[in-house]
Amino acid sequence: MAFYGEPQFSTVGDTFIVGCEFGKSIVYRDTTFHNNPDATNPKFNTKYGMYEPNCGLSNVYMSWGHDEYMYHVLKHNKSTLPEEGLYMIRFHSFYPWHAGGDYMHLCSNKDLEMLPWIKEFNKFDLYTKKEKIPDIEDIMPYYQSLIDKYCPGKLK
Repeated sequence: MAFYGEPQFSTVGDTFIVGCEFGKSIVYRDTTFHNNPDATNPKFNTKYGMYEPNCGLSNVYMSWGHDEYMYHVLKHNKSTLPEEGLYMIRFHSFYPWHAGGDYMHLCSNKDLEMLPWIKEFNKFDLYTKKEKIPDIEDIMPYYQSLIDKYCPGKLK
């Protein structure tokens, strides 16, 4: 969407923390964040911004994206995914953290324990799609069993 005129900071893609200075590894940070209103707010242009050191990623505000949406849908519906799975879903597009090393000063010990899980999941995320579309009928029983196990019933 950023390539079609939408401001990069407000489109789906890499997620980042709001309320503190932008991570240096955010994609297109230097060329597209100039219209982000946080860029001119002195309160949000420091290392910690509105946060305390090591406050934990569960206590910061993130740019909105499909990760956060799916995480909240699963939590709301009382998914039985383990905590590691929920972290992988919530933070897999947070590349400035897990790939760029930004925002480590805001991480709790729990976040650092979960980081290897997110890096492992990332191997199966971006650029892993195949040109040949899989046979849905063939793979449906396997994926339906996972859905039934971790997200039983009708989701709200």
